[in-house]
Amino acid sequence: MNRAAAEARGRKAERRAAWWLRLHGWRIIGERLRVPAGEVDLVARRGRTIAFIEVKWRDRPADLDLAIDQYRLRRVAAAAGMLAPRFARPHDDIRIDVMLLAPWRLPRHLVHVWQP
Repeated sequence: MNRAAAEARGRKAERRAAWWLRLHGWRIIGERLRVPAGEVDLVARRGRTIAFIEVKWRDRPADLDLAIDQYRLRRVAAAAGMLAPRFARPHDDIRIDVMLLAPWRLPRHLVHVWQP
């Protein structure tokens, strides 16, 4: 798969993840945010919780278990640390989540996957 196709697939997965989150009461407040430390795919708010969300798409559901690793989570956490002042209010709970998507499967939302 070439770079453009991978980029388009990633954007489609992020739109699906955002849709799923909205259906579950989240408000999307940021998308595809890049900072020197890394990138956050989605930033969502529900009540006093802010979630910085990494979205992963795999063509085979079996490959989802290997889609996220400590390296990627560290980069998302570092980016979230830089972006948090922009989105969080005092007393908000901030967490790192992961959304895993594959064809013909409901999205899987992994909550609070990273503890610094």
